[in-house]
This record gives sequence, C-alpha cells and structure tokens, in this order.
Amino acid sequence: MINYLVLYESLSGNTKKVATEIFSSLPGNSKDIIDLSECTSLPEARVYFIGFGIYYGSCHLEINSLLSSISKKAIALFATCSMGNSDEYKKHIAQTVSAWIEDDNVYLGAFICQGKIPMSLRCKCEHFCSSMGKGSSRALLKAFDSALTHPDRKDLEDASSFVKKCLEITKNSQVS
Repeated sequence: MINYLVLYESLSGNTKKVATEIFSSLPGNSKDIIDLSECTSLPEARVYFIGFGIYYGSCHLEINSLLSSISKKAIALFATCSMGNSDEYKKHIAQTVSAWIEDDNVYLGAFICQGKIPMSLRCKCEHFCSSMGKGSSRALLKAFDSALTHPDRKDLEDASSFVKKCLEITKNSQVS
C-alpha cells in the first residue's frame, strides 16, 4: 500500500494541471498519480486525492462510484469549474460530491478552483447570449473570459496549501 494516490479525470486539461500540482506537493516517494481514463486497476493507498471537472453542478457518475467504493481511508476532493466561481457554488459542489464518501472514511475537505473553457464553446456562448438581454449576456461573456487564464499560478499555490492542510489532518486521524 502506498501513502498517497492522486486520481483524476480531466476532459479539458484543467483538473490534470491541479492534479499534477497536488502530486508534486505530496512528500516522499510512496505516492502515485493516475488519470482515471487510462486506469484499469487502482493501487491501495492510505490517502486519496480525487479530482474531477464539474459538469452540470456535480461530478460524473464514475467519480461517485469510486468514492462509494473506498473504505477506511482518508479522502480529499479537488475540482475545476469553468462557470459558477462563487464560494457558495463551490461549497455546494463539495457538499454534493462528498455525500458519496462512505462514513468510515476521513473526509479531508475539498479544493475547487476555476478552469478555462475551450474557445470552441465561446461561440456557443455568444449565440446563447444574443437571445438574452444585454446586461445578462455581457456578464456571461465576462465570466467566460475571466476563466481563460485558470487554473493560474495562484490556483496552483492554493492547491499546494490545501495539500498541507490535508496532511495536517491525516497526522491526527486514524486511517489504515
């Protein structure tokens, strides 16, 4: 069994960026990082960092199934979202997804940051906005454009700080 396992799914590359930062922030050599889309079997770990993109206010069902399958471990969540970058929205996502974690685990918390949206979707966004009022459409396009630089250096530094907080919690908990 290894100490740390970073598992992630990343359709756009945003979550992979955060996963790589989390992995590099973990101490020692008893760790691994795995892209779930390329995985056939998972090694057992003491602490899991599980990452995903947010789609329609949650994660994919495969992430829910994975979370439900882990027992008597420590689990931290991380995610990227392109829209809905408010703290309230992030808290809602963390609560929704963490509900799939079994009660015999130690939940370490969640780190959620903004991720960029592929430019191909901007045209769809502009088309959608043309049917909205000017104020609403400008706000939506502004939110889209502000996401273009994320996850940025600050987001990655925050992810590294999140790892440190998780490690502190695991020092004081009983995980197999």
